[in-house]
Amino acid sequence: MPFREINSKMVEATVAPGQTLFSQRGAMLAYRGEVSFTPNIQGGQGGFVSMIGRRVAGEATPLMTVEGSGTVMFGHGGHHIQVINLSGDTLYVEADRLLAFDGSLQQGTMFMGSQGGVMGMVRGQVTGQGLFTTTLKGHGAVAVMAHGGVIELPITPGRDIHVDPQAYVAHHGEVRNKLSTAVGWRDMVGRGSGEAFQLELSGSGAVYVQASEEKL
Repeated sequence: MPFREINSKMVEATVAPGQTLFSQRGAMLAYRGEVSFTPNIQGGQGGFVSMIGRRVAGEATPLMTVEGSGTVMFGHGGHHIQVINLSGDTLYVEADRLLAFDGSLQQGTMFMGSQGGVMGMVRGQVTGQGLFTTTLKGHGAVAVMAHGGVIELPITPGRDIHVDPQAYVAHHGEVRNKLSTAVGWRDMVGRGSGEAFQLELSGSGAVYVQASEEKL
């Protein structure tokens, strides 16, 4: 079910009989119709394994199952909200950034070390994802939270993108990513002390970057 962006900090979703939506606890702002909100102890479609993965990662973000017939408005903490529409690919995002998502999406947990070994685990710490990150796969919509607005940067073969790890929000597609040390852009333009790390993404897909280095 698609999300309608009311403004930069609020979205609205239509809930229909037979369809399920998952949202972060405390994200519901208002609703119309006959809609129920039930705590989800299994961690969404990922079930028990997904829930355990998030607890090991320190990402025990409680989810609510949203069902019924009506419309629901979501927002949380005044954060900027970015709607991401998936067309069969996989979204990688930390659990704390998830505001709401289609119940039809398959939820999982990925160990950061499986993408880059020790450097993958280091990358998880630098980007704020921890040792594990949440995956959502399939066809549907996801609303994620960020600070100061978000820009979607396409990733195409032969045109790698370098991102400040603290500004990284999420990515999807067939994307390879690695952490590298480098002299920061700020040193080159005289704007500060520079960055210790850069996140390099290559392949085919998109990365979402927020306008602030502040974490949720």
